[in-house]
Amino acid sequence: MSVILDIADAVVASLNAGSFALEFEAERKYQPVFELQDMQTLHVSVVPKSLAITTAARDSGFFDCAIDIGVQKKVNADESAELDALMSLIEQIADHLRMKRLDDAPNAAWLSIANEPVFAPEHLEQWRQFTSVLTVTYRVRR
Repeated sequence: MSVILDIADAVVASLNAGSFALEFEAERKYQPVFELQDMQTLHVSVVPKSLAITTAARDSGFFDCAIDIGVQKKVNADESAELDALMSLIEQIADHLRMKRLDDAPNAAWLSIANEPVFAPEHLEQWRQFTSVLTVTYRVRR
């Protein structure tokens, strides 16, 4: 399998083995598209985002693999406690992955995490759906 898919699968395994305030089952997806009626359930989707390869030495390269982690759920937009819990989950996921190696991909070194968008206001307004995306980047030398 490809390097980026191996890392995405390792992120899924790490998230599913973790302990979080809200329960979920992370899944690797190519397109995290769901029917609106299915959004009553919390969805955590792991999507390979980008791969950058740079020279490490004459005979090896750094593979920087960016993985998106999408958190989506239909919410009552007027219920701030529910939104606060989802925002807290995003931070818990970031803390779970930050500065740690993945058990299923021990050669991948954690590089960074970005949270953009922190939440998508247009999803909240149009569909009453919370959507947030974490991008975590790992480096593999090969």
